[in-house]
Amino acid sequence: MRRYFLSFICLLCLSVFAFSQDGHEQPPVGQHGEGTVQHDAVCGPVEEHEFNPGATAFHHIADQNIYNIGPWSFPLPCFLYAPEQGWSIFSSGKFHIGHHGNGHAAVDRYALVEGSVRRITDPAFPSGEVQLEGTFLKKMEVDGKQKEVAFVCYGGKNYAADSKSTADGGLFGGGITSFYDFSMTKNVVTMLLVAALLAWMFFPVAKAYHVRDGMAPKGIQSFVEPIFIFIQDEVAKPFLGHKWEKYLPFLMSLFFFILGLNLFGQIPFFGNSNVTGNLAVTMVLAIITFLLVNLSGNKHYWSHVFWMPGVPAIVKILILTPVEIMGLFIKPVTLMLRLFANITAGHMVMVVFVGLIFIFGKGEVLPSSAAAVGSILLTIFMMAIELLVAFIQAYVFTILTASYIGAATEEAHHH
Repeated sequence: MRRYFLSFICLLCLSVFAFSQDGHEQPPVGQHGEGTVQHDAVCGPVEEHEFNPGATAFHHIADQNIYNIGPWSFPLPCFLYAPEQGWSIFSSGKFHIGHHGNGHAAVDRYALVEGSVRRITDPAFPSGEVQLEGTFLKKMEVDGKQKEVAFVCYGGKNYAADSKSTADGGLFGGGITSFYDFSMTKNVVTMLLVAALLAWMFFPVAKAYHVRDGMAPKGIQSFVEPIFIFIQDEVAKPFLGHKWEKYLPFLMSLFFFILGLNLFGQIPFFGNSNVTGNLAVTMVLAIITFLLVNLSGNKHYWSHVFWMPGVPAIVKILILTPVEIMGLFIKPVTLMLRLFANITAGHMVMVVFVGLIFIFGKGEVLPSSAAAVGSILLTIFMMAIELLVAFIQAYVFTILTASYIGAATEEAHHH
């Protein structure tokens, strides 16, 4: 049990580190330190526009610096660093969280816009805690492209704000920001909650195997054992052969970690977490698999990558070796994208189905009652599909990982 627990903790810590700096927002207007940006909107609260199901879906699956349970928003610790002003450590409650995760106050030039911490780019903006007149997002042209830019209203003026902090330095389109966000976000809290729930479930199971040795499983042990035996007999043993015990702790940790996060994300109104639907955590899991596979690779495995025996040298150099090298990196990329795309798509579709109530609620196309009933039925159907997908995607990620490890550790067969 200790081996399984250590493997799981390793996965959790690496995923939490990735999420502490993850971001997928758009870049700010201009360069850092830019002055006040005047805007054609009225400074203050933004007027309500027509319901946009796509924007609502993206808002609900995004990682944020607050945790939502139904209509209530709970603040989280903020650990922010800007090179010119150092560390700022406080609770996101100091932003005076309002509707839709927008803050009514700025702290040390930081503001909360749509649930995410942004930094105001104008160095003349007052430090300390100041009351804001409003925050809003505006689509506008930046560097020849349409981008969504965050603004805060203060003293009758609009101030542009940075994108959310990213760890990629803008490589993946997040934009280079003037600060770094190491805060505990909604998804980090979700991972810690899932880790606690899994520990609460597995420690009594491990104890039961010692106390009830040789007896029939009972309680939660009877639920976990069939799943455990299935992964052991249908995944680990067939793909890993006699080495299955060595890699079983990692495979089990991987499967239950992904499954726990997938199932937790299905709970309505409890955080709206989309952990495995975010590239940060799926990328970390894929990188761990990539490292384990290639560090476990034997001579037979690497000979097939760089110099496959029995094939003409010109074919090896021009075709096989480049393809095999690309395959080393394509495998973890497909693992990362498959899990991310399936989970994200399911969450978005459910939110869009709920949004049909507001789209057809005016009764101009369909009666309001018919739109509500149809939307609820579609959402329930999609939730049932997502429940199935939660198990399937955890299983697929695990079985592909086992197959990659098995291929890397397979011994040469001589005929």
